[in-house]
Amino acid sequence: MAGAIPAEWIKNWEKGGKNEFLQLCRTLSENKSHDNVGFRDIQQVLYELACHVVRGNLKHDQASNVLGDVIEFREDMPSILADVFCILDIETSCLEEKSKRDNFTQLVLACLYLVSDTVLKERLDPETLESLGLIKQSQQFNQKSVKIKTKLFYKQQKFNLLREENEGYAKLIAELGQDLSGNITSDLILENIKSLIGCFNLDPNRVLDIILEVYECRPEYDDFFVPLIESYMYMCEPQTLCHILGFKFKFYQDPSGETPPSLYRVAAVLLQHNLIDLEDLYVHLLPGDNAIIEEHKREIVEAKQIVRKLTMVVLSSEKTEEKEKEKEKEEEKTEKPPDNQKLGLLEALLKIGDWQHAQSIMDQMPPFYATSHKPIAIALCQLVHVTIEPLYRRVGVPKGAKGSPISSLPNKRAPKQADSFEDLRKEVFNMLCYLGPHLSHDPILFAKVVRLGKAFMKEFQSDGSKQEDKEKMEILFSCLLSITDQVLLPSLSLMDCNACMSEELWGMFKTFPYQYRYRLYGQWKNETYNSHPLLVKVKAQTIDRAKYIMKRLTKENVKPSGRQIGKLSHSNPTILFDYILSQIQKYDNLITPVVDSLKYLTSLNYDVLAYCIIEALANPEKERMKHDDTTISSWLQSLASFCGAVFRKYPIELAGLLQYVANQLKAGKSFDLLILKEVVQKMAGIEITEEMTMEQLEAMTGGEQLKAEGGYFGQIRNTKKSSQRLKDALLDHDLALPLCLLMAQQRNGVIFQEGGEKHLKLVGKLYDQCHDTLVQFGGFLASNLSTEDYIKRVPSIDVLCNEFHTPHDAAFFLSRPMYAHHISSKYDELKKAEKGNKQQHKVHKYITSCELVMAPVHDAVISLHLPKVWDDISPQFYATFWSLTMYDLAVPHSSYDREVNKLKVQMKAIDDNQEMPPNKKKKEKERCTALQDKLLEEEKKQLEHVQRVLQRLKLEKDNWLLAKSTKNETITKFLQLCIFPRCIFSAIDAVYCAHFVELVHQQKTPNFSTLLCYDRVFSDIIYTVASCTENEASRYGRFLCCMLETVTRWHSDRVIYEKECGNYPGFLTILRATGFDGGNKADQLDYENFRHVVHKWHYKLTKASVHCLETGEYTHIRNILIVLTKILPWYPKVLNLGQALERRVHKICQEEKEKRPDLYALAMGYSGQLKSRKPFMIPENEFHHKDPPARNAIAATVQNGPGGAGMPTSLTINTAKLEESPAEETEKLKEKSQGAVKVINKAVNTTPKVTTSNGNSASNSKIIKEKDDKEKSGKEKDKEKKEKIPAATPEMKALGKDGKDKPKEERVNKDDKAREIKEKTPKSDKEKEKAKKEEKASKEEKSKTVVTTVESKSAAEKEREKEPSREKDVAKDMKSKEITKGGEKIPVAGSLKSPVPRSETSESEREQKRRKVDTHSSPSHSSTVKDNLNELKDSSAKHYINHTTPTLSKSKEREVDKKDLDKSRERSREREKKEEKDRKDRKRDHSNSDREVPQDSAKRRKEENGTTGSSKHSKSESPSDSPRSNEKEKEKSKSKSSGKEKGDSIKAEKMEKSSSGSKKESRHDKEKTEKKEKRESAGGKEEKKQYPFTCQCYRKATEK
Repeated sequence: MAGAIPAEWIKNWEKGGKNEFLQLCRTLSENKSHDNVGFRDIQQVLYELACHVVRGNLKHDQASNVLGDVIEFREDMPSILADVFCILDIETSCLEEKSKRDNFTQLVLACLYLVSDTVLKERLDPETLESLGLIKQSQQFNQKSVKIKTKLFYKQQKFNLLREENEGYAKLIAELGQDLSGNITSDLILENIKSLIGCFNLDPNRVLDIILEVYECRPEYDDFFVPLIESYMYMCEPQTLCHILGFKFKFYQDPSGETPPSLYRVAAVLLQHNLIDLEDLYVHLLPGDNAIIEEHKREIVEAKQIVRKLTMVVLSSEKTEEKEKEKEKEEEKTEKPPDNQKLGLLEALLKIGDWQHAQSIMDQMPPFYATSHKPIAIALCQLVHVTIEPLYRRVGVPKGAKGSPISSLPNKRAPKQADSFEDLRKEVFNMLCYLGPHLSHDPILFAKVVRLGKAFMKEFQSDGSKQEDKEKMEILFSCLLSITDQVLLPSLSLMDCNACMSEELWGMFKTFPYQYRYRLYGQWKNETYNSHPLLVKVKAQTIDRAKYIMKRLTKENVKPSGRQIGKLSHSNPTILFDYILSQIQKYDNLITPVVDSLKYLTSLNYDVLAYCIIEALANPEKERMKHDDTTISSWLQSLASFCGAVFRKYPIELAGLLQYVANQLKAGKSFDLLILKEVVQKMAGIEITEEMTMEQLEAMTGGEQLKAEGGYFGQIRNTKKSSQRLKDALLDHDLALPLCLLMAQQRNGVIFQEGGEKHLKLVGKLYDQCHDTLVQFGGFLASNLSTEDYIKRVPSIDVLCNEFHTPHDAAFFLSRPMYAHHISSKYDELKKAEKGNKQQHKVHKYITSCELVMAPVHDAVISLHLPKVWDDISPQFYATFWSLTMYDLAVPHSSYDREVNKLKVQMKAIDDNQEMPPNKKKKEKERCTALQDKLLEEEKKQLEHVQRVLQRLKLEKDNWLLAKSTKNETITKFLQLCIFPRCIFSAIDAVYCAHFVELVHQQKTPNFSTLLCYDRVFSDIIYTVASCTENEASRYGRFLCCMLETVTRWHSDRVIYEKECGNYPGFLTILRATGFDGGNKADQLDYENFRHVVHKWHYKLTKASVHCLETGEYTHIRNILIVLTKILPWYPKVLNLGQALERRVHKICQEEKEKRPDLYALAMGYSGQLKSRKPFMIPENEFHHKDPPARNAIAATVQNGPGGAGMPTSLTINTAKLEESPAEETEKLKEKSQGAVKVINKAVNTTPKVTTSNGNSASNSKIIKEKDDKEKSGKEKDKEKKEKIPAATPEMKALGKDGKDKPKEERVNKDDKAREIKEKTPKSDKEKEKAKKEEKASKEEKSKTVVTTVESKSAAEKEREKEPSREKDVAKDMKSKEITKGGEKIPVAGSLKSPVPRSETSESEREQKRRKVDTHSSPSHSSTVKDNLNELKDSSAKHYINHTTPTLSKSKEREVDKKDLDKSRERSREREKKEEKDRKDRKRDHSNSDREVPQDSAKRRKEENGTTGSSKHSKSESPSDSPRSNEKEKEKSKSKSSGKEKGDSIKAEKMEKSSSGSKKESRHDKEKTEKKEKRESAGGKEEKKQYPFTCQCYRKATEK
């Protein structure tokens, strides 16, 4: 030990060491701040001093003296000294040195007066005590101490127990059991108890036990017993009370024992007052925690087994075994489980409001284990009732409800009651979380919590709070959501179909945004049911029950099944709907009964249904396409259909569903538009279908009432409420415009975003779905949004297109209703401002309001296209076209009449119905009358509107088409930017486009060539058709159908044609400079030439159709079949074209039967319809004139471009030059061409008067015209304005030179020529020879070429064998045509005034025939007209190309001319030889087909060359002949009639040759042109039959 006493002190003890030592001891004794430290230090000092004595460094008497002084410093100093001696005793007894031991003994003896004997006897060894003389014998001392210890610790003290001596205890019980209501206090009783214990020697523990027993029996005296026990505990050890309680609980732990509730209560109160610790008592309670966890796991396993059994298919043999096993298990279960004392204590704690201890017990158990026992759940519910009472009374009680107030707990230690929402968070929410799904035991509390939630949401959504409060409210809101998720919804699942609770919960839920609600439903459906064994069972039972109901659900038992579904849905909607939807996806015939059976649902259930539908739609595991990847899956279609029906019938919130569709579109997925389509269709009654009849389409052009009555397949009534709901959902969540824009953008993106690997058919379907839904949705917005809403939401057209990148057609579609609303509101304002009723005033106001509204639009559209576009069409025209609809252009009188008549029939039926009760009769009649009045009023309103619009257009029209470049370019722009995009937008737009073209024509719009426009539409439709989707093809077909209808009407009757077209600028055939507005009758296209043009158009349509059918491409075939089906009323009208189509379609039927069934179905459908139209088809010569051959005609050898059929060539050439050549040349050209053109045109106009030898076509057409005129004259009345037709442009060239167009044109020309030639009488032998030569040539040509359109009935077998090779020739022919652009292309035209008078009889025959034809809506006539125009256009286009090259000098021209003429002479000689041979053979073959018997041999010859030839020719003519030779012949005949004309036409020809010659032909080209010319001259004979124009100017040139 480190020395506390230095060695110097010991050495100099007497001098100063003793004093120093005493000073140190005094210091240590006085330092009382750190008691333990001072004690140890003194021990240390004394020990060192004693050690010095033992070692002999200090004498024992010196030490005893100083210790005598030290002993006074502290009270416990003797005890310290005894401890030191005790330690030294042990140390010295171990030493071998005896001296040290002796020194120790002497020291103790010297100090005996300081330490008492008793203390030394306690601490020193018995041997030492003996050596000190304190005891006599150590052995005896040991024995005595053992005896004392035994007596003390092991011998029981004999207390007075109850059995032995009960008087004291009787007094004790009397003391505790007396009436405590007076002034008796626990302290007074405690004193008496003490006296009794002392007097009767009572056992204190037994007394405490009796106090507890009496407390159990008198629980109402908490205030007395608790302080008594607390005071009594001061006399006992702290653990005694806990042990006594533990023994009491142990006593009841027998299997048969049941712990009394009073004991639990006493224990709970003592715990609450902290008289015992929960940890100390918990160990005395059974069962153990491990047993509880095991039990919980077992419950989960059992629940899962039940689920498995319910989902398993059990065979009948197994069923009996299963039942036996279940019985055994139930018997086992009936044995009562041992008492769970932990839960009993927990219940007691909850009842007295000791939440802290209760919570700590529940924390030691599995979640919801404690509350799954009903008594505990009810106790906890009661505690919550008490806690929320003040707040509920303040904010939760509904108006008018009293409710029974709940008194607070008398216990001051119970949780504080909630006065504000913030207080709920402290305790109540926590309690509810422990309750979990078992709140279901107390529906009243459930309702209270929900009402508090409702009140909170009301406060939360009001804006008046500060920022801090808002943050607190946010926290509370998230707590409320958690409570809803963990407590309210699971509890609802366990409640027994309580519809009131469901409605109560909806009261709170509807204040949540749908995103939160759906999140909660998702948790409820997918997670909650797995969290607890009870919920697992409930889920299985619900599915089982749902299966039972769904198996039995039919249309007949909708009501009872619906009630069962309703009952089941109140508690477990998510599970039920999930199953129902899975069934609907499999069996779509369940949709109707399920929708009807959902009428017993609560509002909450409807909302859950919406969520379940969205979840089913978004299921990532489901494929959205069928396995063939070409169609949308049936499950998706079924769900969409169900959506539409259920959202319409029931008040379900739509926002989530609409947002889902928008999100899918944002993600570039358009499959789900199917849902939007169905929802809009069902809820708003707006149907989108391509299968509309023409009657329905007509009805759709009327007002809203007419649309509703006659526009849709199903009479969708009572959509007012549902469409209002849909509108509100769209406006409240700002989804109206975003959905439109997303659809418009997605439509164009479908191919790129969703195309990928998908089948073209599917991509087309998705595109159509996207487009149709856009049209449908836009229609809904237009008819349901108010003007303000619409204008507020839809931006201007330039913003839509430039910022939102909306396609133009869609942008105008969305803006159109806005303009209409705007104009009508402005018009109403102006009317109110000035009250003038005159019609003129009204029109003026209307036009003013239009200008005000449309002026900004005119400015806005300029940015949509390049500046050069506006050179040809004005922004005003563009905006007008896109902003009007069919409603603005025409009134569907027949539709209105039809609907009114239907209503009259209905009213008559109501009158005749005897069974109907009178009051119902009256109601129905009133309804019908009201509807009738509405329709008539609507018709009147629309009529006025249309008149105003037409007046407006009449004023605007002069500024519409500027045609700064060329008129042809103008038409191109019009078609490209207006007609084509809009005609495929919707069925009504298709009709509108056709109607608009006619309207522009009727208005005599300057610079608008109707002829060119129609020609461009009908020529080469292949590209347009091939680029359409299925629905677009259908709409394009409708457009063509309406266009054909107009053309057919004009074609059918000369009177109608003269009236509606004869004097209109749209039918001018001279294209002068834009400013020139002169023009006479000669400039117009005459009726017969128009018929040729129509035939050409029909031919072109046939050719395009056949081409598409032969490609083998799915899209081409499908689309052309759709288009053909749509235009069937007006095409084909010509027999041979019809037969060609029929053959090709028949081939498709055979080829596609196995491969592509959908094409097969389309082809079969069309084929059947086509056959039924066959009786109404007519031969070609009845469709347009075919004239007899002129004998003096020379075989025309100049190769001609496709075109020029009904139009003078010189005219075409000159006008082309007029427009396109350099300025200085235009004047010359004008002078040159003027004379020729006029004469030619006059001649053209006279043609129809010429009689054909077999006398059928001219007069025919006349009668038909008259008849058609009567039918249609009332409809078309328009003013006339003269205008020239636009001619040659690059576009025409493109159309013209396309190989596919040519055969059609040429055939037409041949037919025309043949007809005209027929009318000519032979004039000389020379002419006869020429005729013969040409006839021969035509036969030769016939054998080389083939026409796919018509079968030749009487042709020899050889001809048939040659057909394949002919087709090749045709193909070559076409190619060669394309190559020889630079070749000689001189379309020549002329006219003839026949010297031969018309025969009366033939004329009348003709008229009869034509009348017969036209009674069948005569589309046949329509077709010819088109063809000529196309030729006219095409040829002019080609010349235009040629003339763009600089003109050659005159000398060069002559050289070129000579060369050309030499070549042509050589060719004609070669041909003449061949012709001679062939003519005889051909005559023999075809003479049988002559029907008319001629009167003399001359006539017969004529007919052989004419009628038979022409009809034969029509059957197998080459697509590469007619236009050329045909026109040459015209010119020949023309040149005879006038010398002046000859000169002009020669000039024209020279000019043309010079330009065409400027492009040198390669050898290859020459060979090809030679081949062609051979064919042409071979076809010359028939060509003469068609056109009686001989090429005199050409002959003159050759003579030179």
